Parts: sequence; structure tokens; C-alpha cells
Amino acid sequence: MKYRLLAGVSALVTAAALSSCSSAEDGADEAGGRTAVDVWLMRDSVSAAFQKEFTAGFEATHPDIDVRIQIQEWDGIGQKITAALASNDAPDVIEAGNTQVAQFAGSGGLLDLSDRKDELNGEDWLKGLAEPGSYEGKQYGIPYYAANRVVIYRTDLFEKAGVDAKQITTRERWIDATTKLDKGGTQGIYLPGQLWYALGGFIWDEGGDFATESGGRWKGALDTPEAMRGMAFYARLQALGKGPKDSDEDDPPQAEVMAQGQVAQVISTPGGANVIMENNPALKGKLGFFPIPGKTAGTPGAVFTGGSDLVVPAAAGHPDAALTFIKELTGDAWQKKLAVAMSYVPNRTTLASAVADDPGASAMAVGAANGRATPNTPGWAAVEAENPVKDYMTAVLTGGDTAEEAAKASADITRAMNAGS
Repeated sequence: MKYRLLAGVSALVTAAALSSCSSAEDGADEAGGRTAVDVWLMRDSVSAAFQKEFTAGFEATHPDIDVRIQIQEWDGIGQKITAALASNDAPDVIEAGNTQVAQFAGSGGLLDLSDRKDELNGEDWLKGLAEPGSYEGKQYGIPYYAANRVVIYRTDLFEKAGVDAKQITTRERWIDATTKLDKGGTQGIYLPGQLWYALGGFIWDEGGDFATESGGRWKGALDTPEAMRGMAFYARLQALGKGPKDSDEDDPPQAEVMAQGQVAQVISTPGGANVIMENNPALKGKLGFFPIPGKTAGTPGAVFTGGSDLVVPAAAGHPDAALTFIKELTGDAWQKKLAVAMSYVPNRTTLASAVADDPGASAMAVGAANGRATPNTPGWAAVEAENPVKDYMTAVLTGGDTAEEAAKASADITRAMNAGS
């Protein structure tokens, strides 16, 4: 999930959040010996049908626990969670975006769940969920589900150009195939100039990162040779289409662009295919998926892993019931059902086969095995708020000197990440 800047919480926001925390109270938290576990899940993270099925199944297995799920909106959720964590009346379980966990853990408002990793199969967790769910060596977030970008491609245009997607197993083969596709009015790929999540994958493939930490201080790292090689690959790929150099995938919406024109490929989550077909039903049956290729065959490209973790507030009234809830929802049976129902990547590499029959989700699962996240520190929020990475990408793609622009962007990242220290 995209990291959201958490602003200071006013008394009004705090009061609203606390009211929402306790809105389900009816004076019977422990009525009849049953414990009520209050859970905040985010809008569209589960369908109504899955929520109903899980709740019924959980309560049948655990007749001493009542599940009370409240669906929350992403807009403004940072303030709401911050207020809840600072109160004495927090829900028992909260779904948080994986890159948000460090912010909440840094406030001291979450329970340390490190000693529960073994029973929750922590050795198999996706790294892109598990790493941002930890903070200063302790595990606060339990991986819930993942989603990452893949390549969505036009099967008809590939066939017309004589390109076999199954043979695109390395980044260089991807460049060769895209060059072959980029002819006769067809864009080899529509890649906007500021899709920084994709750039992150190329940088990680080269052994670089957005920032590095030393002695408790963070330093921007876009000016390292490794990171600049990642940018160079991005520029090669971006040139094989007509994507704007000064905007991201939302301006204009790239799914709409692919639906309207002769675009052979886009980098997107698999759900983008549904939007493409909604805008152009004639493309139904003409879209395929493959993982973003890596530098060598057999190793998929690194990808930014979005998704959610489940956390337990330190102020939770029923932490034991909360852990029971989390153990069920993140366990084998319900993870497989959730992945199929929502086309998600399960939280563990050992469960990837659950989505084998879903072309988009199975391509995601391959990439998720090499998933990464942004620097795991509360300071990253300030970077995303002003996002010098986007400005850097546009500057390079419009002719700026890579080393000079990378140095500027790295300085901006350093300043933003250490502003509060």
C-alpha cells in the first residue's frame, strides 16, 4: 500500500477515532463468557462474502470469541490509527499498509509480536511484508496479503510481432522483445516517466537502494553506481513507447491508455487488466501476464511489495483473542481462500500454489518471492510526501545529467528522512 504521511492529531480527530473504536460497544464485551474482538479492516481488502464466510468459520471454531469487524477507509486512516494507538480504547486488531507499520511502531503504540513468529510460520513470510512489519529488530506487523506489479501484455500484438512472452526471462530479452514490438504505430510499452515503484525494482536488481542507514542516520543513495544503473535501464525501457516523461501511471490513467491505443505492454498490478477491459471490452481474452524479468533467467525482477500487515495495539483490551484472530486469518486455510477470492498473493512463499489457476495472481506470486519495500523507517513518509524521486526521473529522461540529478535527489532524500532527528 502507498505510504501516507501521518499528520498531528487534533482533539477533534482523536475524539472521532475513539468514538469509532467503541461504537460497537453494547456493554456486553464479555457477556456469557464470550470475548468480543474488535477488528479494523480496510475498504476492499476483503469482499463482503469472504468476510461473512471467515467470521462464521472463525466463530464456529472459537465459540468463546465474537468477531466485530469495522471497515475503514484509506483516506485519513493514518490519523485515525494514530489517535487509536494513543488512547486507552483501541481496537484489538488493525490492518495497516505494510509501509505504515514503522510509523506506528515508532510511536510505541503496538505490541511486540516477535515471540509469535514461529507459530505464525514466520520463516516463510514474504520479505516485502515481513521486513516493513518489523522495526528496530522487533516484529510488530504480521503479514496479511501482498500485491505487486507484473507486466500486462496484449497477446494479439505479441503474436503479430512474433514475440513469445514465455521467452522473456531476462531484462535484456525484455528490451529485445519490446524493441521488436515498438513498430508500425504500436508502442512497445507504455511506461510513464515517474513510475518510481518500477524504478525501485530495477535499482534493487542492481544492488542499490533509495537510501541507506549508518549510525542511526539515513542518506539518500540514488547517486550510487548501482542506483544509477537501475535508472539507466528504466530510461532504455521507457524510450520504447510514448509514455509522458513528467507524470506517473495515474496521469493519464495508464489502463485507459492501453485500452484506447496500440499499446503492447504496461507495468501494473493484475487488477489493471479489469480496468483495461472495462474501457475496451473488445480486449477481453487478449490480455496476458508475466512477472517483471530480472537480470538473469531463473530470478524474477525485484518488485515493490504492496499489501497489508495486521498489528495489535498496545492498548488492545483482548490481546490473546487478537492473536487467535490473526493466527486464523493468516493461517494456511484462510490465506488460500483469501488469495483465490481476492486475487492476492498469500503471505507466505509456501502458499504460492494457491493462485496457480489465476494467471495474474500467479505472475504476481512469482515476483513476490523477490519482493522488497521502501526504507523501513518513519522518516520515509516525508520522502514520499515531496517525492524527489519523481522529479529526478523526469530530469534524467528529459536530458539531465544522471549523476548531477541523482546527487540532487539524494540530498533531498537525506534532508527529508532526517528532518525529525
